[in-house]
Amino acid sequence: MSVPDEKTMSKPFDTSPAQRATQMARETLQIEADAILALKDRISADDGSVGRAVALLLGCTGRVVVSGIGKSGHIARKISSTLASTGTPSMFVHPAEAAHGDLGMVTENDAFIAISNSGETAELLAIVPIIKRMGAKLIAMTGNEFSSLALLANVHLDTRVEKEACPLNLAPTASTTATLAMGDALAVALLDARGFREEDFARSHPGGALGRRLLTHVRDIMRSGDAIPAVARDVSLNQALLEITRKGMAMTAIVDDMRRPIGVFTDGDLRRLIEREQDFSKLAIADVMHANPRTIGPDQLAVEAVELMEQHRINQLLVADAEGRLVGALHIHDLTRAKVI
Repeated sequence: MSVPDEKTMSKPFDTSPAQRATQMARETLQIEADAILALKDRISADDGSVGRAVALLLGCTGRVVVSGIGKSGHIARKISSTLASTGTPSMFVHPAEAAHGDLGMVTENDAFIAISNSGETAELLAIVPIIKRMGAKLIAMTGNEFSSLALLANVHLDTRVEKEACPLNLAPTASTTATLAMGDALAVALLDARGFREEDFARSHPGGALGRRLLTHVRDIMRSGDAIPAVARDVSLNQALLEITRKGMAMTAIVDDMRRPIGVFTDGDLRRLIEREQDFSKLAIADVMHANPRTIGPDQLAVEAVELMEQHRINQLLVADAEGRLVGALHIHDLTRAKVI
């Protein structure tokens, strides 16, 4: 049995590129998670700066202008976007462009959020005195509470981190993550203070799934005109079945002389009828219909139609106007195609 020599025993195990990448990714996530948790603890123990910042922003009668340069500029754009989509009017202004005319977009009624990890960004420091002189309130988000920007601010939010996730401690990583998290914290606190609701969010996101759910009305997707399956109360069952086949909704409405729905007959009703009846030739639709069918108004939200269908376990719904006249019909597939569900 051979014994390994001293040189072989002291040689470290090789780490594959994949293992090294996994290790670096885990360390990065841990450093950034620690930075956010430290930020949370700092907020809990601070002098109420976050509360003052929220109060300042709530009292703003203009817009919240967010500014930064480089990586801080990218974070500033995202924070501004989040504020705007959650009920706080906001815009991003590039500090260098502001010094060459864009500062005209800022008014005395605005609040200005300046973002700089060092707190000494020259482009921001060049415009901050002008912003202060015009009367706009200043919130600074920096990693140095004794920086020039922090000392000029009405409210300073301390976003310092122990170290960056970058192995060289140079590339903004943990610091930008912490700043972004602070911006989200402000936006959510403002959202709550304003009583911002799902409906408000949908209005600023009409192209998204939530917007479709909360802004789509029944009249936008209902079948109308000749596409509505409907027969008079005195027709035979056979005639009603022809109407069901022609319109392809697996049901028909039964209406009175004023075109008010007085009943409904579905494919499911037909299957149950077949179990007990053999001869349909003498049956009138009025004898086998379900009276007092469920209806919904055309101006109600489509999501309300979904709730009615789910509540009553039905796949079709009649649409009636304020006078009770039949003006449309909905199938569960219509709601699915419209991506309401």
